[in-house]
Amino acid sequence: MLELRPTCEHCKTALPPNATTARICTFECTFCADCVENVLNNVCPNCGGGFEKRPVRPSVNWKNDNYLGRYPAKDEIKYKPVDQVAHSEFSSAIKDIPPEAR
Repeated sequence: MLELRPTCEHCKTALPPNATTARICTFECTFCADCVENVLNNVCPNCGGGFEKRPVRPSVNWKNDNYLGRYPAKDEIKYKPVDQVAHSEFSSAIKDIPPEAR
């Protein structure tokens, strides 16, 4: 079950459950689209993987209790601003490799 973390780990931009600008890596590191594109170059600073758009969990119980009311978003904020110099060094060798080939 996705945690649906509430904010960008780098800039603390709010990313509520219905945010279409939330991006996650395979370990659910969560960043806003702006940081993924302009700071991280689509390279997760924690694992080196790429990012995908985070799905939106339905807010209405359309079927089988699979909705926010039963599975609420996480409220714990993870704030780990990225050291842009260190990330640039880390990501320079892999940023041009498509995430599926890393």
